[in-house]
This record gives sequence, C-alpha cells and structure tokens, in this order.
Amino acid sequence: MTDPRLEPVYAAMRAASLDAVAFVPGPNFKRIYSYDFHLMERPLVIIIPATGKPVAIVPNLEMASFSHLGFDGDVFDWRDEVGFADAFTSAAAALPQLANSERFGLEAQRMRVFEQMELTRVFPDVSFVDAHADISSIRLLKTADEIALLRHAIDISERALEATLQTVAVGQTEKQIEAELLKNLFAEGADGLSFDPIVAAGDNAAQPHASARPDYKIKRGDALLIDFGASWQGYNADITRTFFVAEVSDRDRAFYNTVLAANERGKAVTRTGITAHDVDDAVQIVLESSDFAEFARHKTGHGLGLDVHEAPQIMRGNMDVLQAGMVFTVEPGLYRLNECGVRIEDDIVVTETGHDCLTNFPRDLRIVG
Repeated sequence: MTDPRLEPVYAAMRAASLDAVAFVPGPNFKRIYSYDFHLMERPLVIIIPATGKPVAIVPNLEMASFSHLGFDGDVFDWRDEVGFADAFTSAAAALPQLANSERFGLEAQRMRVFEQMELTRVFPDVSFVDAHADISSIRLLKTADEIALLRHAIDISERALEATLQTVAVGQTEKQIEAELLKNLFAEGADGLSFDPIVAAGDNAAQPHASARPDYKIKRGDALLIDFGASWQGYNADITRTFFVAEVSDRDRAFYNTVLAANERGKAVTRTGITAHDVDDAVQIVLESSDFAEFARHKTGHGLGLDVHEAPQIMRGNMDVLQAGMVFTVEPGLYRLNECGVRIEDDIVVTETGHDCLTNFPRDLRIVG
C-alpha cells in the first residue's frame, strides 16, 4: 500500500516518464507532507522511485520534527560532526533499481548545486533531468482548502492596505509607508510575508521591481504603487494597487484607466478551455491599442499558491489550457521610465463556470494623502 499523499507525484512521474524524483524542502515538499523545513546548509532530501519505497536523507537534529510526517520509507540521518556523505551513500544503496536510471528528475529551480553533486556522486551512472515543471504540476490545481487559505491571506492583506492608506500623507518617505504596511500586515494576522513589499512613488513607480527609498518624500501628483502580500500557513497573497498622492493629472488618469481596462479585460476572458496565451493576448491588445502602448513591459501574470510565482505563466506563447482550480494573477502595468508607473494586480481562480476574483480591494482610481 503506497502513501496516498504520493499519488499525485506518481501520476506526474508517469506522465513525464521519470524513474525517480528528488525533493528538497519547499513548496512541493509542503504540498505533499503539509510540513516544511528551512532550506539551509544541512541537506534534507527525499527520493521517490517509481517502484519501491521512498528514502529520506535527514539531519539528525530534524529527526523529531521529521517523525511527524508519517514518512513511509527508509530514513538515513546524519550528524554535523560526521557529515552527510555516508547518508547519501546508504540511501543510494537502498535504491538499487535506480543505479542505471535514464530519467531521474530534480527540482532544478529549487535544489542547490551541492545536493545535486552528492546525488551525482552516489548515482554515477544515472542521467539527471530538469523535472521542476513536472514535479510542480502537483500544485497546479488548488483544492477548496487551499483556496480558502489563499482567501484568508488576501483578506489579511487588504485590511492591512486600507489601514496603511489611512496614514499616508504628503512628505512621508517610501520607507515610512513600507514600515506602516509591515506593521499592519502582522497586526491583521499574517504569519509571514509573501515577499518583501514594493512601495514606490513618483519615478520609482516606473521600476516594476523597485525598492522603497528612505530619502524620497512623496509629493503631490505622485503615483504610489504598492505590491505586497501576506502569507498564511504557507499560502501567499500577491496584490498591487496604484494610488495618486493628493491630486492626479489628466494624463496620469488616462494612463491609470488604460491599465484598469486591461485588468478588467484579462479577468473577463478567463474561463476553462482557453489558454494562458489567450488571457495575455486579450490584456496586451488593450495596452497595445492605447495611446500608451510603448510603456507596456511585461506579461499579464503568474500562478500563485505555495510559491508566489508558479505555473501557469500567463503569457503569449503559453498554450497551456486553463482548468478549474488554477489560481493566477492578472497584473497589467504601464511604466513611463523616470516619470510614473501603474500596475493593478488581482488574484483569480478558474472555476467550472468562469472565474472567481479572490481580491476585493477597490480598483477605481483613488487619491490618498
């Protein structure tokens, strides 16, 4: 009897013709075992073969925590004073069926070089392949419980944003606003951050991945772009809203409304059966047909869940068909370098009848401060 939690992994392995996969702590690990460990200098690796029991290489100091996983397989622990080499050697010896594997899948965007080097040492005749997308496919369709966790993370985020906006005033620095946002996120119940927030005003808002400046004081007419999210039980919100400080010019109002129209169009077309390409294409057509076409700089969005950026990628050329349970962002933006940037980002889930927008924070242009 195999561990039922591994059935999605075995299905992904069959679809990709993989002989085995290796996991390290991270989103896929948490999706399977509902538990996570810090990725640190001590390797913790789980190997799941297509046939036979899994094995785990575990730092001894983590054994008490690891015991809560209900892991059904052989565990090889190791201590700092001895090192992990023997544990890897013993794990390989427990998996003789993999000695000549031609397709041993690794989380290539997650696993560190030193972990792969150890696997290469103990499996010298194995062909390792990048199976990151194949392995991560187990997280592609969210369950009702996962969507509920995402909703909670989003609710926390939106309450924190509103509380922060109530304190914004001309003359504050971006760093001061960021500090207020961070305080409010934890006050509202976040148990972590999806990522370091982006709080960018004026010309800084035209940098899609800006950092808050300690010395820039916001002034009348500035765009104020805030991209942020609370994390709740490992699930991440990702929201962007753009405001204007004290006043807004006619040009910037038109600039904003163009992004808003693209955001609304992207959500409106989302349903099962169309492709990720179709969603991005609909959004880009709105931007490209506007007076501000030259200021569009990125795709429409990305998947969201245990990772802030995961599949599906909402971009032209991605012909993956949307399925009920997929969660992704719709976040068109326009950026006039050295002047102004606007992005409006919502988190949506594909449903059997269309889509459900998980974010509720108002999108109409808002003057703050």
